[in-house]
Amino acid sequence: MAAYSLYYWPIPFRGQFVRAVLAHAGASWEEAGPPLVAATRAAPPAEQPVPHMGPPVLTETATGQSVSQMPAILMWLGERHGLLPDTPHGRAMALKVILDANDVLSDMTRANGAQMWTPADWEAFLPRLHRWMALFEETGTRHGLTPAAGTLLGTGTPGLADLATATLWGTICARFPVLRPALDTHAPGVAALTDRIRALPEQAALIAESDAAWGDVWCGGQIEASLRRVLDP
Repeated sequence: MAAYSLYYWPIPFRGQFVRAVLAHAGASWEEAGPPLVAATRAAPPAEQPVPHMGPPVLTETATGQSVSQMPAILMWLGERHGLLPDTPHGRAMALKVILDANDVLSDMTRANGAQMWTPADWEAFLPRLHRWMALFEETGTRHGLTPAAGTLLGTGTPGLADLATATLWGTICARFPVLRPALDTHAPGVAALTDRIRALPEQAALIAESDAAWGDVWCGGQIEASLRRVLDP
């Protein structure tokens, strides 16, 4: 029996962060599948495994405990699987990195599709995207990250912040390769860290499985279509 059930759509967006951590921890999980995800999302809060507006939701099989919201799920898994720094400040910084990643997703999708991208809007957004890259880079630089070695928070071995960072930038650049040169320019240490994490056997296997199942899809829907129009006109 799988250790967890993941309620999320078959796309590598917020749910991929959860999958990456589960894979790194060596935990088994099953995907609930779109019909059950949709039904659970639409159910009255009193009938949901955890009250939530939308996925991801992760349920631990043995206990029946469930958590929603990607950052909360990652922190739960980080605590359970020893992927957090030892100090209170280090744990707070790991959460900060995850929340930054979540904000990047919101920015890239214009608040989850509230507006569509136009070429002019994208050009105006690029300095902000580059600043996001630089923010991640400076976080790592302050903890000894270089293009040759290191982790984002100086933990020695890859932890939750590294997995979140690699999933964020690695998936974005894999789906939109035109953005990789900007990451190399504004965040060379993060770019190299991303490559190192994604090359780990369990991450490489997850990426290959995801690519085979879902192709080039990232967040899906009209917002991804508008993003692709401005990035590959």
